[in-house]
Amino acid sequence: MARTTRTCSLAAALAAVAVGATPATASTRQSYQPSSATTFVGARAAELSGDPRRAAMLYAMLAQSDPTNGMVADRAISQAISAGDTALALRLARGRPAVALGLDSRMLLTADRLARGKTADALSLLRSDSDSGTLSFLAPAIEAWAAAERRNPAALELISRVPAGSIVAPYVTEHRALILLRLKRSADASPLIERALAQAGGRESRLRLAFADGLFRAGDKAAAAKLLSGSDPVLARARGLIERNKRPGGGIEDPATAFAELLSIIALDLSRADARSLPIAMVQVARVADPQHPTLPLLLGLLLGESKRQDDALAVLRGLPGDSLFADAARDTEVRILIRDGRLDEAAARAQAFVSSSNATADDWSRLGDVLDELERHGPAAEAFARAIALTEAGQPGPKTWQLYMLRGAMLERADRWPEAKQALARARALAPDNPLVLNLLGYAQLERGENLDGAEALIGEASRRAPDDASITDSLGWAQFKRGRVEEAIATLERAAAKDVSQAEIHEHLGDALYTAGRKFEARHAWNAALITAEDEIKTRVQAKLLAGLQPANAAP
Repeated sequence: MARTTRTCSLAAALAAVAVGATPATASTRQSYQPSSATTFVGARAAELSGDPRRAAMLYAMLAQSDPTNGMVADRAISQAISAGDTALALRLARGRPAVALGLDSRMLLTADRLARGKTADALSLLRSDSDSGTLSFLAPAIEAWAAAERRNPAALELISRVPAGSIVAPYVTEHRALILLRLKRSADASPLIERALAQAGGRESRLRLAFADGLFRAGDKAAAAKLLSGSDPVLARARGLIERNKRPGGGIEDPATAFAELLSIIALDLSRADARSLPIAMVQVARVADPQHPTLPLLLGLLLGESKRQDDALAVLRGLPGDSLFADAARDTEVRILIRDGRLDEAAARAQAFVSSSNATADDWSRLGDVLDELERHGPAAEAFARAIALTEAGQPGPKTWQLYMLRGAMLERADRWPEAKQALARARALAPDNPLVLNLLGYAQLERGENLDGAEALIGEASRRAPDDASITDSLGWAQFKRGRVEEAIATLERAAAKDVSQAEIHEHLGDALYTAGRKFEARHAWNAALITAEDEIKTRVQAKLLAGLQPANAAP
């Protein structure tokens, strides 16, 4: 459930932090005034418990009573930014000398000035010195975009001034291409677009959208549509907008949108180092500069969820418009947060609500299948994937059809409906004959049933050749060797699998069974004990039985 925004009066706020106050009479309550120390403790407690909205309110109260206390003012601003209360953060930041502000406060003021078209003021703030650190590394790119917005070719020379060692340097190619599009020089931008996409990694869809929007604005609609080709749902929907002569959106066209894009990239890089507070602040600030940025709500939702602020994350994700190109991605993220938080029934209810819509997509049905799998309702999950398959085969954007057949087959197999599962997996193989996941799943399912052992081992062997570093597939190969009686060969293969992924209980159980069969009982017990660390349900029961009585037909891994 999304956290309710607090709108309490000052008196109610004071009462909320009156720790230990005795409610003897109404007059006593009204006259009570908490000390600064009590208010600070309440603010700090709210900050540490992940409630930045309350922390910001309390720190702001302290800052109002003592305007000379820079530390309290900085905390108030930082917590307000983290909570997304940029109105409060801006009011507090504007009341302090810029040189005394923290980095997040100065970023916020810069974003606000850019959003209001005051680029010169924003650049002055970026270049100014401060005890909290420098933001000057952003200035060359913003200055270049200021020129590009005026259609000044000098923008290309300005973007080249980004130092090679700057944190912005890896993104100069894409910004140079976008500036060329802003100058309506599509042909010159084309090779740079190709180079930027080759280096984009996980940002490829986002960049394709930005480049397509730039191409559309430059009058090259055919090139824009071509850039959005393929079955990716986001790109397919954006391509549909172009076909209806509408901008796909998500473009970068001025200093404000460029500033937001750069902050989002830097925030993503910082988050990979397990930092959370600064990336969250940067994304909140980026939303001030570019409220229409298509992927910022997704990134913010992910960061908030990883910071254990699940309700805040859900509120952000649910605030994304239903017609957003990234609405499906927001729904996926929302459901994953609920599952990770152990709120499986709520996740199932949300997934069910999505498919109940008259315009439910293949992604909606696939998402429901994933949730039902988590609930171990494998039969209904298989039917959800079947609905997704029907939609993709009818031409709707969505997951790849071979993936849906593979998932349906896996669900049917777990529901003990093997003949149907085998048919679905065979269809997945026909659509993706070289995919190691499909080969492994089909081969292992047959191996467990003692069916077509030569063919099953061949499938798993081919999967291993195509994905030699996949621990699960290496485990399957080792287990196939064990089932075929090649115990020593199996042990060597299973040891490789265990070394690749020490967390998989199934791998350690298989290794233990093989070691015990080879007479290496002490080593087998060590492997089984390793399996117990992460084992659940059936594996845990079997391993405990083996540790008590040794390997028996009744407790052997299937």
